[in-house]
Amino acid sequence: MIYMPIPKPQSFSCYIYTTPYPSNFTTTTGTAGRKLKMHMPANTLLPQYLFPILFLLLVSWPAGHADHQRHPFACDPSNAAVKDLPFCKVKLPIAERVRDLLSRLTLKEKVGLLVDNATAVPRLGMLGYEWWSEALHGVSNVGPGTRFGGDFPGATAFPQVITTAASFNASLWEEIGRVVSDEARAMYNGGMAGLTYWSPNVNIFRDPRWGRGQETPGEDPIVAGEYAARYVRGLQGNLPGDRLKVAACCKHYTAYDLDNWSGVDRFHFNAKVSKQEMKDTFEVPFRECVMQGKVASVMCSYNQVNGIPTCADPRLLRDTIRGAWGLNGYIVSDCDSVGVLFDNQHYTATPEEAAADAIKAGLDLDCGPFLGIHTQGAMDRGLLKETDVDSALVNSLTVEMRLGMFDGSGDDVFGKLGPRDVCTRSNQELALEAARQGIVLLKNHGPSLPLSQRRHRSVAVIGPNSDVTVTMIGNYAGIACGYTTPLQGMGRYTRTIHHRGCSNVNCKNAHLFGDAIAAARQADATVLVMGLDQSIEAEFKDRDGLLLPGYQQELVTKVAAASKGPTILVVMSGGPVDVSFAEHDPKVSSILWVGYPGQAGGTAIADVLFGTHNPGGKLPMTWYKQDYLSKVPMTTMDMRSNEATGYPGRTYRFYKGPLLVYPFGHGLSYSNFIHTLATAPAIFTVPVDGRHRNTTTTTTNNAIRVTHAKCGGLSLGLQVDVKNTGSKDGSHTLLVYSTPPVGHWGPHKQLVAFAKVHVPARTQLRVPINIHVCKFLSVVDRSGVRRIPMGQHSLHIGDIKHLLSIQSTPLGVIKS
Repeated sequence: MIYMPIPKPQSFSCYIYTTPYPSNFTTTTGTAGRKLKMHMPANTLLPQYLFPILFLLLVSWPAGHADHQRHPFACDPSNAAVKDLPFCKVKLPIAERVRDLLSRLTLKEKVGLLVDNATAVPRLGMLGYEWWSEALHGVSNVGPGTRFGGDFPGATAFPQVITTAASFNASLWEEIGRVVSDEARAMYNGGMAGLTYWSPNVNIFRDPRWGRGQETPGEDPIVAGEYAARYVRGLQGNLPGDRLKVAACCKHYTAYDLDNWSGVDRFHFNAKVSKQEMKDTFEVPFRECVMQGKVASVMCSYNQVNGIPTCADPRLLRDTIRGAWGLNGYIVSDCDSVGVLFDNQHYTATPEEAAADAIKAGLDLDCGPFLGIHTQGAMDRGLLKETDVDSALVNSLTVEMRLGMFDGSGDDVFGKLGPRDVCTRSNQELALEAARQGIVLLKNHGPSLPLSQRRHRSVAVIGPNSDVTVTMIGNYAGIACGYTTPLQGMGRYTRTIHHRGCSNVNCKNAHLFGDAIAAARQADATVLVMGLDQSIEAEFKDRDGLLLPGYQQELVTKVAAASKGPTILVVMSGGPVDVSFAEHDPKVSSILWVGYPGQAGGTAIADVLFGTHNPGGKLPMTWYKQDYLSKVPMTTMDMRSNEATGYPGRTYRFYKGPLLVYPFGHGLSYSNFIHTLATAPAIFTVPVDGRHRNTTTTTTNNAIRVTHAKCGGLSLGLQVDVKNTGSKDGSHTLLVYSTPPVGHWGPHKQLVAFAKVHVPARTQLRVPINIHVCKFLSVVDRSGVRRIPMGQHSLHIGDIKHLLSIQSTPLGVIKS
């Protein structure tokens, strides 16, 4: 999909492909697709409304099989020509099987396997395969590898990732991944999906305007890294012997968090990132995804980093992802990004050079036709060797074999999953529970929540998002099993009086306000469900500001002023919204943020409003005031503040200014939780590897290089008592922050541990906390070196402050 300014009149080609290919498709250099050609005038945009049309053409194209049964695996036992070849023998090591298969492929066949719609090799029993499927928060039909219909009309639509991240519940994240992969495997068995899912998105939500921030776990690299590892483990199955249930993919590597802002788009953006910011922020989630989650794939992004396209940078792909982190899997491009680095960024003089640069940098698979078209030419010109192509295919074919795609019969532990395993009652209950846990109570004056079915016999339900369905599942979603809208959810508790007030979230006029105001005057309570949708924030669409769109703010203020009972503002959005007007308005008694809460969002919202569920979510990103934006261009990648230039810094880690609506980690409850630090060391000793004790490079400003410390198992243990003094059982998120010693290059504070605990009313729970010292109590210096500062660290847990002195072993510190 392309969305870009065209600098001069030119013809533009777009390929649409399906697998298997319709008989009227043509093949060009191993790439099958129907080519749409159109003329684009100078300085125009391909309208965004065309994308759904093109996509519908893709997904509705008649498939090659009507019974929706899974194609036979490669190495089908009924195929006498291949069943006894070494690559089909499941008892052989996978590396040996891959070598055998590669030795049998012709160069033309190899080139046809470098693209997402990999071509068939009938003589070896290999069918065509579409690599591109998505499962960001449920099985999705965004990619051409998955479609709905027949026995699979939909799949469980969990809350958008930013909402689930607000639960701060790592076990929930993994469980969602497990359920999503169950449904993915079931659909694969039914011939409706693939086994390679290009999810999750673990980019840092650096700027509040980013349209895709909703897809991410938020602004904190530690949270994003833990989310990545846990969701990937759930998807991939944690199987013995290196096997995979499905293959996940962490994307988009790296420093990608701008789509289309102020004339700059992701296809042309060069992210200028210091070594310090790269190591300290942007790399962290991907490192955790590879090293802890054991992800089977990483996707490189469209943008350049410091002048080099990420998909052609060997330092990023070959040296870091595969070398330093040890990726056991394949590296794939974002869709058509190899073409983008040639056609849009003009990084190389010829397409053959672009193909060669990408493959030699470490790219294994191209989402798009570019490598299928230009790799042979690159080899003819001596820019690539066949061994370079082999190196790429080793990684992708190995993943297919780990998935069991060359195991013949397919009688594996997941082979019996089918339609009955999709949209099950338990799966949908998990989606509801995820929505409940992700709702954040931002304000509760009085308190006015929870509402009472006895006292609030009627509720005015107002707002453009008050009766929505698809809006609740955000982007990169599929077709939900079913929906409960906010209006329907509240209708299960009390009588509702419904008037939208605005016809949609753009809220361009106020002519519908009268009925909404009248409803508020007569109801016992008023709930306004406002916010955003994909017309305001989305892929290709970054926001211009942080205020509620159009006349929404005026609607809230007027309705609140007229309301007979308490007025509750419910904000449905992916990114933060400046609702400071409502925070300071005494007539708006309570505010909830619900993100995009998934198919069961209406039930979850009503359960929180009426107290069936006690809210426990916390914001995974900072909510800024509108004025903050004037100080931070989206194109400035710096996280740290700069007093000399007036740059204020980004995220809770580096911004300390006054332009906040709500801070990261903010979230109230219907209960009151008190923390007491039961046990914590006052001094902690870091052992230094003996080989480095007398090396001046070990320390700088009394900070030890992490690589010189003995980090294995080096954890700091705390015990925290959490007491629920309220009358309602509740879940509580325990957030542990650290502030490093003064004078170092670290953040103002950094989350170093978090835990989700359930505490019954009027009881106390002791919570053990383990902090990995090398990972979480370290900072990154200006040269990009991670170090552990010696001296006094300050740990913060709620209102508790604990001072911790970190020292090294004798002779371990040589001051310089």
